[in-house]
Amino acid sequence: MIESLEPVLDNLPFLWAGIETTLVVSALSVACSLVLGFAAGLGRCFGPAWLRLPLVFYIDSMRAIPVLVVIVWTFFAFPILFGLTMTPIVAAVGAISVHVAASIAEIVRAGVESIRQGQSWAGLALGMSHAQLLRKVILPQAVTRMLPSFGSAIIVTIKDSAIASVIAVPDVIRHAESVVAQTYRPFEVYSFAMLVFFAILFPVARVVDRLYLRIGHRGRS
Repeated sequence: MIESLEPVLDNLPFLWAGIETTLVVSALSVACSLVLGFAAGLGRCFGPAWLRLPLVFYIDSMRAIPVLVVIVWTFFAFPILFGLTMTPIVAAVGAISVHVAASIAEIVRAGVESIRQGQSWAGLALGMSHAQLLRKVILPQAVTRMLPSFGSAIIVTIKDSAIASVIAVPDVIRHAESVVAQTYRPFEVYSFAMLVFFAILFPVARVVDRLYLRIGHRGRS
């Protein structure tokens, strides 16, 4: 039971600093994973044959490896293999982005392939180039159909940021662990951390749902 909120209130500035780090890591990871995943998905659908096999290997391998393993490997193995030392935040953002991008690439591929082939034939028959066809016919419908899955991927990315505490990223979980070690009040402190993630993720889910309800009709054909 909650005996007192003092462990949280007394350490609120310290916990707030962790929340800010969580927001930064989450925002950067979401942006990078969307860009990389979109590029990988389009490359798998429309790229040259020599590019598709490496993309398939990347997508399947990342989907088969837990994100925790990717984060730890990135932080500890990169300096050994490449002599490249990264800060915990950079390692976390890079690892989460590369891991989530594999799933986003599959979302993109599924969205593109869901567009009926007849629309592509019709566009080519009208004299459209492949770039015009992709930009004006396929992507507007496909992106709309991808929205719910994109929302889920964004939520997963933000939740995965909590795992970054294992490599000493000073996020809200890491700071909560420090407060618990000092106060011996895990219930109150970790409940606060849970509410922080709820406060971040619930609006994201609602915004994506409302956006899809507003423009979802554009993806129907």
